[in-house]
Amino acid sequence: MQLKREGFPEEGELVLCTVTKIFGHSIFASLDEFNNRQGMINISEVSPGRIRNLRDFVVEGKKIVCAVLRINREKGYIDLSLRRVNENQKRNKLEQIQLENKAEKIMEFVAKEMHMDFPSFYKDIMAKISKDYSMLSSCFSDIVNNNLKLKNYGIREDIANKLMEVVKERIKPPKINISGILSIRILAPDGIEIIKEAFKKAEEVGKDAFDVKYLGGGTYNIVITASDYKKGEKILKDCLDSLTKIIETNKGTAVFKRKDDKKN
Repeated sequence: MQLKREGFPEEGELVLCTVTKIFGHSIFASLDEFNNRQGMINISEVSPGRIRNLRDFVVEGKKIVCAVLRINREKGYIDLSLRRVNENQKRNKLEQIQLENKAEKIMEFVAKEMHMDFPSFYKDIMAKISKDYSMLSSCFSDIVNNNLKLKNYGIREDIANKLMEVVKERIKPPKINISGILSIRILAPDGIEIIKEAFKKAEEVGKDAFDVKYLGGGTYNIVITASDYKKGEKILKDCLDSLTKIIETNKGTAVFKRKDDKKN
């Protein structure tokens, strides 16, 4: 990975590390994104409960995601924690690193196409965009969503155009899903027709973003697909509002429950 950030991480930040040394009560690891600065994980920050052998959890060379606990800039000490990173945080960090690796591969391809030295090319582009972006993948994400033109950063126009072309070819706009179960109760004799009308209206509002599947017993699986959560939430609200209005007008009820909602 080409990305090497200067200075120190922030306390509380998640960092990708490589285990370098294992002692009786501590682990030393290099921070991959910070020029391989060394950090230490005390045995109490490896895992809850009693630990007999640290090698049951890590080995030299293993990549791990840690949380930064404390930093002493004067002495260069960085205290890390492995146990304070949950699975969701770990997954998100690794996905972020994967996106950055993909972005670097795109840069390497464009550098080769333009007959330029890749490390120098990468360093020059990052220097130009660094005031707004600490990671290349974030910059490329804005390109994909048509929020950014690289030439505005003083990048030579032919290079900027080539980079943007390849980025849009190789990186697709992200999609998110919001899903849940919709329960409908209606006693009207023509209830089935009313429900069909309600879903037809919701599909008109949600268009291609709205998907429904009947589960049985008056319950339906609803899925909204959008480019981001803000848009997805609005589509979901508009669809449910239009659907519920028709159901309630006909003295029925429609209750939506997200799949990740916790039971009281």
